[in-house]
Amino acid sequence: MNQSVVIAKHKVAPLTVVLGIVFVFFCTVLVYVYAATKRINPVMLDEHGNRIQQTAKSPDGGSH
Repeated sequence: MNQSVVIAKHKVAPLTVVLGIVFVFFCTVLVYVYAATKRINPVMLDEHGNRIQQTAKSPDGGSH
């Protein structure tokens, strides 16, 4: 006997596709922003534009 395999085509709702794309885009932006903030060395300023003393040591061991 020949048994044929029935392949059911599952339809995906358009809203699911759009939300999936938005989710992937959001995660990509989060990863990009995280990587960018790890590369830069921000300088904290007070309301007058003067540097605020850092209480934590910088990762490279320097003072700036």
